[in-house]
Amino acid sequence: MLEPGKLPNELLADIIFSNIRIKRDEVLVFPQVGSDCGVIDFGENVCVISTDPITGTTSDIGWLGVHVACNDVIAAGVEPLGLMLTIMAPPGTTESDLHDIMSQAGKASSELNVDIVGGHTEITKAVTRTVLSTTAIGKARKNKVMSMLTAQNGDYVIMTKTAGLEGTAIIAREKEDELKESIDPEVIQTAKDMINDISVLNEGAIAADAGADRMHDATEGGVLGALWEMAESSGLGIEVYGDKIPLSDETKTICDHLNINPLRLISSGCLLIATAGKKLLLDELKKKGIKATVVGKMIKKGRYITSGTVKSPLEPPKPDELYKVITT
Repeated sequence: MLEPGKLPNELLADIIFSNIRIKRDEVLVFPQVGSDCGVIDFGENVCVISTDPITGTTSDIGWLGVHVACNDVIAAGVEPLGLMLTIMAPPGTTESDLHDIMSQAGKASSELNVDIVGGHTEITKAVTRTVLSTTAIGKARKNKVMSMLTAQNGDYVIMTKTAGLEGTAIIAREKEDELKESIDPEVIQTAKDMINDISVLNEGAIAADAGADRMHDATEGGVLGALWEMAESSGLGIEVYGDKIPLSDETKTICDHLNINPLRLISSGCLLIATAGKKLLLDELKKKGIKATVVGKMIKKGRYITSGTVKSPLEPPKPDELYKVITT
């Protein structure tokens, strides 16, 4: 029986990717491990497209759905311009429930300057709680997108913000009453407010302008899973500086309390950037007040994580730590 969360990479390859037959020359980027988007050729321009569901929470799913899908397009160095939303809600859903979801989605899309251009809304017994699936669409020059598909040997990996950002916000909102029994309410409120840092629009634009080789949004599987995926999709190894990966005090407190690993906790809002221009990018991010940390380096072979003098293998993504505390 399969565990909750994203399908493991080996099953993606054996079951999903093996049954996909790419036949059209216009498809420039097709499904593969660590790839955030598909890319379709339209001459000088390309269409960049990505889709994501929100299943790990029912709180603020309109807000999360817009930002999480757009983040993947942004990680391709592209500004998203359109969205398709599909809402599947269980019987018992009220008009007010749907209004809240769309109000959140409308606010998030306005802040990102992205139009909601279509979708589908349905009440169905097929789900026991609301599921939102969002598809984000972007347009860009072909040469710009195709130059940012692969990290290079020797690139430094820069991470923005802090690990476990999205997961911390979700847990604080879903488990607030339970957490308040042993954690300061101010810590919980700060953790809940971390949902406002989910977008990577600003750092994505800065990294693209600074000539980054590759970007990857750290979603399910957390920072460690995303670093492994970045190496896998580039055909390279990676050295991860485990003791350099930044954590907020709120994330550490909540994860310690729940005995979960924050480095494998869903981390939308944390952008991983592979670049040869380490100093330039760090300087540009600092100018805009965006926290950025060098957390690794791309190498020819081998994938491992170092913490102090301890060197361990970097394992492929595992089921997200969120599912240990949030049932779906």
